[in-house]
Amino acid sequence: MFWLIAATMILVTLALMVPVLLRRNPALAKAAELDLQVYKDQLAEVERDVARGVLPQEDAKAVRLEVSRRILAADKRSQLEDVAQGAGRGMNIGLSLVIAAFLGVGSYGLYVSLGVPNLPDQPLAGRIEAAKQARDNRPNQEMAEASAPPLEREVAPEYVELVQKLRDVLKTRQNDVNGFRLLANHEARLGNFTAARLAQQRVLDVLGDKAGEQDYTDLAEIMVVAAGGYVSPQAEQALALAIRLDPKSHRARYYSGLTLAQNGRPDIAYRMWQGLLDEGPKDAPWIPLIQAQIGSVARAAGISVANSNAPGPTAEDVKNAQEMSEEDRQDMIRTMVAGLSERLAREGGSPSEWARLIRAYGVLGETGKANTIWSEAKEKFDADPKALKLLHEAARAAEVSR
Repeated sequence: MFWLIAATMILVTLALMVPVLLRRNPALAKAAELDLQVYKDQLAEVERDVARGVLPQEDAKAVRLEVSRRILAADKRSQLEDVAQGAGRGMNIGLSLVIAAFLGVGSYGLYVSLGVPNLPDQPLAGRIEAAKQARDNRPNQEMAEASAPPLEREVAPEYVELVQKLRDVLKTRQNDVNGFRLLANHEARLGNFTAARLAQQRVLDVLGDKAGEQDYTDLAEIMVVAAGGYVSPQAEQALALAIRLDPKSHRARYYSGLTLAQNGRPDIAYRMWQGLLDEGPKDAPWIPLIQAQIGSVARAAGISVANSNAPGPTAEDVKNAQEMSEEDRQDMIRTMVAGLSERLAREGGSPSEWARLIRAYGVLGETGKANTIWSEAKEKFDADPKALKLLHEAARAAEVSR
C-alpha cells in the first residue's frame, strides 16, 4: 500500500510539471507572427491611402519596398524561432525524464536509507493504545528497586555511625517530620534509596493533608533514583499529587516528562521539557539533564530540532539512544555532565556554567564531585562577589555548603 501511494504521488507530481515544461511559450511563438500581421496591415493601409489620393504613387512605392523588406526579415525570424522552439521542446522532454528518474530513484533511496521498508503500518490510535497498555502493565516500585543496579559509594565510617544514631532516635519519635526528612536525605547519600523512600513516605504519612508539593516531589525523586532512573506507577502518582498542588513545579514537571518519554508519549514529553528549557533559569539542575535527553525524545516523537545550547549528544548519540536501556541512558546523562566538567576544567567557563555543574552533580547524588567543583569554583572566582553568590546558591542546592 505504501509503495502504491508513493508511486501515485510521483505520477501526480509529474502530471502537473511535465505539461508546463512542454508547453510552447506563447510570447516566443507569436512574436514573429504578430510582426508579419502588422506589416501586412501596413501594406493594406498604403493601398487605401493611394486609392483616396492621400499618398502619391512615388511615396507609396518606397513604403511598399520598405514594408516588404521587413516582411521578409520577419518571416526569416519566424523560421528561426520555430527551430529554437523545437530544440527547447526537446530539452524540456529530456529534463522531464531526468526529473521523473530523480523523483523515483531518489525517493526510493531516501526511504530505504531513513525508513523501515518492512515495518507494518502503525496508526496513531494503535500506538497510543499500545503505549497505554505498556504503561498500565509496567513494573511497580518494589520490582524496579529489586532489579536496579546498586550504587556503590565511599563514605566515612563516622558518617555511617551518625546516620545509625539518627535511625535509633527516630524509632522512638515516629512523628518527627524534620527528623525523617533528614533521615531520607542521609539514607539517599549513603545509597540506601529504599530506606530513603520509606523515610520520606513516613514524612507524608505524618503530614497527611498538610504535605506540600516539595514533599511529594522529593518522594518521587527518591523513587526514580532508587529504580535506576525508571518512573514507576507509584512515583507517577506522587508526581501527579505534586503538580496538583503546584502546576508550575519545575522538578515535578521534569520527572513527569520523563514518565511520558518512557511510556510512549515523547511528543508530550518534548513539549513539557522544551517549556522548562524556555523558562529556565539556565543554571537550574534539571537543565543539563533535559539537554542531554531532549534530542532522543524529539527524534522518538518525529520532531526535527537543533538545540544549539545543548552540550550533548551528537546525532550519532541520539540515534544510539533509541536502543538504550534506561540504565544505559542514565549512564549517557552522566557522561554528558562529565563532559561539561572536563570542558570547564580545560577551557574554563562562566559562573553560571560552574553553578550548573555543581547542581547537576547534586541531582545525580554525586556530592563528592559537587563539593570538588564547588571548591575549584570558589578559588577561580574568589574576586567576584556576584559569581560567588551564584555558586554558593548552587552549592547549597547540592547540599555541599550551608
